[in-house]
Amino acid sequence: MERDDRHKHENHNDNADLIARSMKAEQKDKQRESTRRMNKLWIWLGVLFLVAIMLWWIFSIGFFEDTAGVTNFGN
Repeated sequence: MERDDRHKHENHNDNADLIARSMKAEQKDKQRESTRRMNKLWIWLGVLFLVAIMLWWIFSIGFFEDTAGVTNFGN
């Protein structure tokens, strides 16, 4: 009888360990997914920032050229 009780107790511990490892693995997966999402967000924000800088640069060059009279296009 004691042997059966010990066996049940060992199975319970094995199941508890399995559940604990499963929960840790799920948490790591969630952490990886949230990290991926955050990285994608930062990459897209960086791309938008660079596009904004490029547009500002292009328009500022045109504005300063017009102000300085560098290009007259035949006038």
